[in-house]
Amino acid sequence: MRVIERVTVGKRGDGALIRVEGQANWYSVICVRGKQHEISTGTPDLKLAKRFHRQKLDELAADRQGLKQFTTPQHRQLQFGSLLDDLVSDYRVRRVKSLASVLSHLKPLRDHFGDWRAMDITFRAIETYITTRREDEKSNATINRELELLRRALRLAHDRQLLPSIPKVRVLPENNTRQGFFERPDLEAVVAALPAYLQDFTRFAYLTGWRKGEITSLKWNDVDRDAGAIRLRPEAAKTGRGRTVMLEGDLAELIDRRWEARLFEKNGNVRIAAVVFHRDGEPVGDFRKAWATACKAAGVPDKLFHDLRRTAARNMVRAGVPERVAMAVTGHLTRSMFDRYNIVSEDDLRMAAQKTTMYVDTLPTKRVPG
Repeated sequence: MRVIERVTVGKRGDGALIRVEGQANWYSVICVRGKQHEISTGTPDLKLAKRFHRQKLDELAADRQGLKQFTTPQHRQLQFGSLLDDLVSDYRVRRVKSLASVLSHLKPLRDHFGDWRAMDITFRAIETYITTRREDEKSNATINRELELLRRALRLAHDRQLLPSIPKVRVLPENNTRQGFFERPDLEAVVAALPAYLQDFTRFAYLTGWRKGEITSLKWNDVDRDAGAIRLRPEAAKTGRGRTVMLEGDLAELIDRRWEARLFEKNGNVRIAAVVFHRDGEPVGDFRKAWATACKAAGVPDKLFHDLRRTAARNMVRAGVPERVAMAVTGHLTRSMFDRYNIVSEDDLRMAAQKTTMYVDTLPTKRVPG
């Protein structure tokens, strides 16, 4: 906009009043955190405009002292939906591997806050959201994932000076660690009910404890059949650390089957799949529906694919594999997380009771005369 008149107000650094071409009202020009803002005073009267300008200077001074929040029209007009868009863009730039999960958790936030002004999202508004989600029978863990995205969206906007301040977002207590794992008969029943392209995919997860995304990204370039080893690339691992799994027994046979299945026909031509686990040459995509159908058919409708990771950790410990080595295979970085996955089942507890009873039965019941 073209300035046609400018009036300095107060001392140097206190900003000014300006009039622009085609506008009768004065604009207050103030610099906030290194960024210049032009705020309409709403009046063509210079005396009233100066009063408005001094009021804004007082608000800015109070904001610097933490007494009152200084806001601009840009702050007040910012929509929360645009903050979520910025967050998704940031995740895509940083190539966050969990983007699909992020988009899923963002949906209820958009449904609830999407058309809100960002500055209207206060601590009380967030508490109301938590209550609503609990009424929807959502777990604290699910709500926490959503609140974390809410917190990150607000923090990103604040860091970019789009918001003057952000509210506190509480973290709810979580005490719902899953105890799910697969016994071998349940696994075989589920695998038999799965589509062919998911059967070896599932067995690989059962044997190695790798995450779904890590298995999906596995390429033949990562498989050294001569050395009998699979080497996961750091960029394909959730933790950013590569790791190696040796091919022995069932796992070696599985990779041999995948080697035979790497050839597929498309448009009348025989081609070679780049990934170890594929569906007509393409990486395995979302299979939640197929998984749910197979689990229901197998009589275990509550099983999750991630239960295979817990099962692998437990099986390695049962087999006598040192925990440090088991963690290197599954990719757990911390002992505490590995301990959560090394689930103790009722059969484990029953075996412990039996061994204890057998030992106690061997102990003498009478004192030996001294």
